[in-house]
Amino acid sequence: MLRVLLLTLFVIAVADAELCKPDAQNAFKVRLSIKTALGDNAYTWDANEEYLFKAMMAFAMRKYSRKSTTQISDVLLCNVTDRVSFWFVVTDSSKNVTTVPGSEVEAAIRMNRNRINSAFLLSDKTLQFLKITSTLSPPVEPSTPVWLIVFGVVLCLTVAGIVFLVVAGIQQRKKKNKESTERENLEEKGEVTVTVENGIPCEALDLKAGHVNGVFAADDERFTSL
Repeated sequence: MLRVLLLTLFVIAVADAELCKPDAQNAFKVRLSIKTALGDNAYTWDANEEYLFKAMMAFAMRKYSRKSTTQISDVLLCNVTDRVSFWFVVTDSSKNVTTVPGSEVEAAIRMNRNRINSAFLLSDKTLQFLKITSTLSPPVEPSTPVWLIVFGVVLCLTVAGIVFLVVAGIQQRKKKNKESTERENLEEKGEVTVTVENGIPCEALDLKAGHVNGVFAADDERFTSL
């Protein structure tokens, strides 16, 4: 009985070794940069971390397929290095010695990438699935629609323009009223004002006192006897 058990374990180990190896079908290589990401707070990659990784892969496959067939034991790791890199495959427990297609594993990882990164306190740059390109975070949608923001800006500019025109008109009207009042005050005081006609300054005539022409005044003095 013991021999049968040992033989069975040996066969399983050999089968697992054939399934999980570098560049094997449906296998993925993972590289972690824990020291780079966490610095002095970096943790040590050990068997417990490997167990957590297997659990996260099983979780991702369950979330993706919405089935509870994937177990932690279905995730196989191999070629683990001290610089924390390794290969892994996900086996199909419903079939004998068969791996889950790589396209399904990749889709499951993409779907749950944020959860996987959070479990190890890493990001897409420090937890790399080398055959899977980094996922882009969904664009942040503003709480206010863009068209409403544009409409608000245009409305504010329109209101500002109207206010400017109204204020400018009031100031111009006040200026005209002030000039008119000053002109009327000067006329009442009898002061001579200078007006501009056709670009030529002209003295306003004093209609009450009259105006003496200098040429005729000289002739009167010459021909009029005293």
